[in-house]
Amino acid sequence: MRALVVYESMYGNTHVIAASIADGLRSTHEVTLVPAAKATRGLIADADLVVAGGPTHMHGMSRRTTRRAAAKQESGLELDPDAGGPGIREWLKDVTGGHGITAAAFDTRHTGIPFLTGRASHGIAQLLQQHGFLLLAAPESFLIGQRNTLLDDEAARARQWGATLGTTASHGYALAGT
Repeated sequence: MRALVVYESMYGNTHVIAASIADGLRSTHEVTLVPAAKATRGLIADADLVVAGGPTHMHGMSRRTTRRAAAKQESGLELDPDAGGPGIREWLKDVTGGHGITAAAFDTRHTGIPFLTGRASHGIAQLLQQHGFLLLAAPESFLIGQRNTLLDDEAARARQWGATLGTTASHGYALAGT
């Protein structure tokens, strides 16, 4: 089975989570890990499972303007090498060929009540469904602390989530109602 993990990352946190999810999937799937700018239609067509995620900006998926603002922040953090490309929102606008392919959505967000922080994963999941993907799991968030770095054990939790997705996908399950 083949899995495609597509991500958007500004400071590298979401990239680390995406790589950890990909590591977890490798026990059951051949995995391709790519930033949104490199997630081609051919990669989607070859996938049995698509896992897509990005950072939470302004309570939801990033936009060009929020990415520009994040890039201009003088936070002392280094930008991810693919931070300048299109984000997950733009990729999902143009994605085709999702009919019947299982999928899952994730995000990174600051700690706190989701009502206050927002969750990009919900919007990602909705757009995946609109393009015919079958959700395999509820959207998942991975947490970032005040210094804009991943909380301890979030990468390990992402690896475990990826392994669970892989096992579930290999058994042919999807969420009811998708």
